[in-house]
Amino acid sequence: MNIYFVSLGCDKNFVDSEMMVTSLRKSGYNITYEPDKADAIIVNTCCFIGDAKEESINTLLEMAEYKEGGKCRLLVATGCLAQRYHDEIKEEIPEVDVIIGTTGYDNLVECIRCALDGKSQVTKKVESLKSIDYLPEPLIDRDALSGGGYAYLKIAEGCDKCCTYCIIPKVRGKYRSVPMENLIAQAKHLAANGISELILVAQETTLYGKDIYKKKSLPKLLEKLSCIEGIKWLRILYCYPEEITDELINVIKTLPKVCHYLDIPMQHGANSVLKRMGRRTDREELRDVVEKLRREIPDIALRTTIITGFPGETDKEFEELKEFVKENRFERLGVFTYSQEEDTPAAEMSEQIPEKIKESRRDSIMELQQQIAFEKSASLTGKELDVIVDGYLPEDEVYICRTYMDAPDVDGYVFVNTNWQLVSGDFIKVKITGSKEYDLIGEVIQ
Repeated sequence: MNIYFVSLGCDKNFVDSEMMVTSLRKSGYNITYEPDKADAIIVNTCCFIGDAKEESINTLLEMAEYKEGGKCRLLVATGCLAQRYHDEIKEEIPEVDVIIGTTGYDNLVECIRCALDGKSQVTKKVESLKSIDYLPEPLIDRDALSGGGYAYLKIAEGCDKCCTYCIIPKVRGKYRSVPMENLIAQAKHLAANGISELILVAQETTLYGKDIYKKKSLPKLLEKLSCIEGIKWLRILYCYPEEITDELINVIKTLPKVCHYLDIPMQHGANSVLKRMGRRTDREELRDVVEKLRREIPDIALRTTIITGFPGETDKEFEELKEFVKENRFERLGVFTYSQEEDTPAAEMSEQIPEKIKESRRDSIMELQQQIAFEKSASLTGKELDVIVDGYLPEDEVYICRTYMDAPDVDGYVFVNTNWQLVSGDFIKVKITGSKEYDLIGEVIQ
């Protein structure tokens, strides 16, 4: 049986997709990359913001077309949209035969077999909607599907922060850490299969272990992962600023394999907006975290994300945000317009901001950050840096690489022209010879 798989949304959802693909492969199913040749199509959906919901719905509708006169006889919806809107999917997209929530993916194979019941066509509709606080046991021998020399390691599920704009706690449940022995086993398997960079992800990585070990255990996890042969880089994403401890900073500073890079979602720079968002830090505390990290780790690259157009955001508050971005000069920064998500406190707030103003403010922040980023890129000319190879562009005859300052898909690249025969996951030393906007140009020196 051929199965076509579509993974939407964040890297955490991507790890779930890898778990599902691995379980399908181990059960004898074949993964195809051509939807018109698939007997079953699975869409792992997202519903974090409005655009993600729209993409998920449109993808389900697009895949449903393969059931009309095509080979496909089974359409499966999994993930966040399936969890949150399962009743609506059943009513509005009747072509969907199987609905699996965020914690039910370990039942995927069973659900497929149950829906088909040994027949060539679907015999019944099937659902797997477990408690959102259930934690499926992650497969140790999962396939890495990134196509590069990196893989994501999801160290926890869910979130307890309950920011006023965010639906994640209602879709993904409370914070649950994955036991350390499972993570170490996953990492060893990935390293043995050619992965050289592990990227630690969760809704919040900094709280790892507090629920099962009764203390923040991310530093200990990093120490254990650093001992795994074959792993050369460890990268940490999604660190809440109030949870960054001196112990964590010291581990980042002293363990050679831990990249001097932190992703710290800060969301805004005006105290009044941060308070309405339900965030746990104010502007001054955010500034102190940035200053401390740069003092302790001078070459650290800091990434953050910002939301524009949060309900009630005044011109004055937006100017405070702009000043915050100017003052802190983040190496990497992403901007999202506020998305009014039903069933969240922020959705009920008065003074919702018109889309045009949200977008105008987003563009203004991006223009400001663009200048900062271009200046930082230009300042790297002449420096020698280790980079990881992500791939090759045959039409341009260049390798796509990344520095320790760059996470895949969200940050920049280093383009390297060389006669060397390289493969994804290789590490080389390059000299930066120039920059082009967010990206760098380099030549191999070792």
